[in-house]
Amino acid sequence: MIQIVGEWWKSDVEEMIENALKIGIGPDISDSYTINGLTGPVSSCSSPQEGFNWVVENGKKYMLRIVNAALNEELFFKIANHKLTIVEVDATYVKPFQTETIFITPGQTMNAILDADLGTGNYLMAASPFMEEVHVPIDNRTATATLQYSGTNPSEPIKLTDIPAQNDTSVATSFVDSLKSLNSQEYPARVPLNIDHSLLFTIGFGINPCANCVTGSELLANFNNISFIKPEISLLNAHFFNISGVFSDDFPGNPLNPYDYTGTSQPRNLRTMQGTRLYRLAYNSTVQLVLQDTGMISPENHPIHLHGFNFFVVGKGLGNYNPDNDPNNFNLVDPVERNTIGVPTGGWVAIRFRADNPGVWFMHCHLEVHTTWGLEMAFVVDNGKGPKESILPPPQDLPTC
Repeated sequence: MIQIVGEWWKSDVEEMIENALKIGIGPDISDSYTINGLTGPVSSCSSPQEGFNWVVENGKKYMLRIVNAALNEELFFKIANHKLTIVEVDATYVKPFQTETIFITPGQTMNAILDADLGTGNYLMAASPFMEEVHVPIDNRTATATLQYSGTNPSEPIKLTDIPAQNDTSVATSFVDSLKSLNSQEYPARVPLNIDHSLLFTIGFGINPCANCVTGSELLANFNNISFIKPEISLLNAHFFNISGVFSDDFPGNPLNPYDYTGTSQPRNLRTMQGTRLYRLAYNSTVQLVLQDTGMISPENHPIHLHGFNFFVVGKGLGNYNPDNDPNNFNLVDPVERNTIGVPTGGWVAIRFRADNPGVWFMHCHLEVHTTWGLEMAFVVDNGKGPKESILPPPQDLPTC
């Protein structure tokens, strides 16, 4: 059973984002969340019959394939009176564990097993937002659906459930900390131990002058104080055909001006650099990347997605990453393997991966509003030896821009 949690607006989403960029501010928050496209019977946006209804048979086990397709919010998901057994995240197996509440960021997927063993009844399913930073406006509604045991009268009252508070960090942290790679003989965790590139990317916001914006300025987001500018030519084509002037490969591996990233005293200069700057990796080189949230304008949680690779989440923490002490606590045995990871508000996450996939691969925040503000960059991975370690040429019928 596929369960897609998402967001819904009364207005056209692309038009809303375009207008926000013209003004230089953030877009409107959503009008509701959804489960499989429906807001649910408890939502003020719908009538009782408009919620998604999932009929199960007592005594059976069900696999839920859960996807967070929301544009801008990390979400909790739970089913009244039922526990879920997590067995997979982002298409990789994990050590099974039971939980009452799932925490999932935009872009993440997971598989969970449900034991339908309560006989009869109607049970509420709920998806609600998580946001640690109380000053960031969000849609604080809850999407609902119904799990109905076969043979139950649809008019029977729905058994309700308590949802976590909007800023319930303990529930989110407990779930994330429970995720471990299977690391079995059949499914080993091949964590890179020797590192070729040790990188630190800060995540922050900025404000730049904007002559075309109504407010005279625009909000931007950045890695290492560089806000990404999308090129007019495909980066992969530019790399493959060696087209000059499309991008540079001088993205800094560390912040150019280090400071107390999560301290109370932040830099007064809020301007951010802009450019189409990539970081170059040799084929099969190993990377350790620390993603560090900052307090520039506002600290916030960021689900970061890397294209082209899975990575191992070897460490995380609050405050500033300490390169001398924090690696001593890294999990190099059975860290969870993912392609999207939530960077905690005012904290950091350390990931490791092997660059064995040649080409150009984006890394970006999966909060759509942050991506439109430039919170993205790309790695360019050179070819290795021979055709099996090289990118394929573009197809002959590739459309031209």
